[in-house]
Amino acid sequence: MSSTAPQPPSAAFTSDDYRARMARAAAQAAEAGLAGLLVAPGPDLTYLTGYRPTADTERMTLLVLAADGEARLVVPALEAQDAERAPGAAALVPDPWTDAEDPYALTAARLDAKGIYGISDNAWSLHLLALQGALPHTRYRGLSDALPMLRAVKDERELERVAAAGAAADAAYEEILRVPFAGRREAEVAADLAALLLAHGHEQVDFTIVGSGPNGANPHHEAGDRVIAHGDMVVLDFGGLKHGYGSDTTRTVHVGEPTAEERRVHDTVRAAQEAGFAAVRPGAACQDVDRAARAVIEDAGYGRYFIHRTGHGIGVTTHEPPYMIEGEERPVVPGMCFSVEPGIYLPGRFGVRIEDIVIATASGGRRCNTTSREMAIVG
Repeated sequence: MSSTAPQPPSAAFTSDDYRARMARAAAQAAEAGLAGLLVAPGPDLTYLTGYRPTADTERMTLLVLAADGEARLVVPALEAQDAERAPGAAALVPDPWTDAEDPYALTAARLDAKGIYGISDNAWSLHLLALQGALPHTRYRGLSDALPMLRAVKDERELERVAAAGAAADAAYEEILRVPFAGRREAEVAADLAALLLAHGHEQVDFTIVGSGPNGANPHHEAGDRVIAHGDMVVLDFGGLKHGYGSDTTRTVHVGEPTAEERRVHDTVRAAQEAGFAAVRPGAACQDVDRAARAVIEDAGYGRYFIHRTGHGIGVTTHEPPYMIEGEERPVVPGMCFSVEPGIYLPGRFGVRIEDIVIATASGGRRCNTTSREMAIVG
């Protein structure tokens, strides 16, 4: 396996970038009728401040962002120095608390006692219940419900990172085609994929799905001990984070020559993926992308075997809004990044999925994954 040294982004995010993000988040909170946002450690905190706590701890860390834009970071005193080194957190008014203090009382003093707050989906119930106890007349909404588009539209530097992550995943795919498949366990090929993602600059591998033969009919199959055999269709779905932004791509390969039916199914999925991509344009509803891809598969007679949404957003996490699914009427906006990944899954037999990350532009869609979508033959 070859190795490519990670290339740094053209420009790092600055404190001004994070201040602008917090200002937009506060404005969105006000538009949603919220008194503010309570952001716990996780992707939203990283996105808004650049701060990623080094350990998962029961001590409460919380960004308190009021709808008027005032922001404070409630942080354990023993972690305050780490927080101050984060580019977006350094400029915040800090509220460090010691183990002898009550962080909930400290936080409650910053909140509207009758306000409605958006709170991170991944906030600990321990902390939320304690805040409710301190301020029984406050109400809370999960951030994914209250502000689902908080991170959906990326700026140019974010788009650069998404594109770079996609290119690195493509490089990993090109190399995996040269390794042996037949006679090896799925887990061995998955380990090769993980190593290649890291070699091409990923700092984190989130998943390496290798579904061979009947296992390919399970969209989220965990690579296991099944030995890949000649004649198998193999679904390869893999991704992670490079410079903090996600990759996610899927290609389906075949060990040796496929049957006519396997080719027909693969060609159908490839046509569906192309139709979904062609439906990406500003102003189109997200569900239109799903409808376009799904129509191709339904017309070919495989509709009941396409069992998941056509796509999901990607950014500081590999799965986030927007979602390309029936019922999602939000419009596509330039700067959105999401997958287009239709599939057909024939239980007990095989599956096919083809996935690219697509950036919405003013004129349509731009693929971040450019490897061939033709069926690759591997040995």
